[in-house]
Amino acid sequence: MTTTDAGTGGGTAAAPACHGPQPESAPRTGPESVTDTAVETPAPGGHGYAKQKDAHIKRLRRIEGQIRGLQRMLEEDVYCIDILTQVSASTKGLQSFGLQLLEEHLRHCVADAAAQGPDAIDAKVQEATRAIERMLRS
Repeated sequence: MTTTDAGTGGGTAAAPACHGPQPESAPRTGPESVTDTAVETPAPGGHGYAKQKDAHIKRLRRIEGQIRGLQRMLEEDVYCIDILTQVSASTKGLQSFGLQLLEEHLRHCVADAAAQGPDAIDAKVQEATRAIERMLRS
């Protein structure tokens, strides 16, 4: 699943990593409107969700199963309200996953930025605020 950010012209946006600025020699990726707050990709396991990665994958597979169930329900001509109930359950599962990921981002990535100083914390808070706005619009 990809997300779009209205501020980037509606294209897909790669999620920035949580740690430190990119070295000057590193190639920049993403939309042309990227500012100097670009960050490098941390070593594997360096994201806030790393400790819960297996549980998150299991959760996403469960949600994937719910979505596949929706397809089967349509193929089997299941009653509309029953399908809508399944849509609601699938949506709630994704929202719950997103909130958990956001909490981990705040606890890990934003907390790390706080140790780097006020400019870094401001950038991470702004980034988290935009993510929350996207979640609320969905």
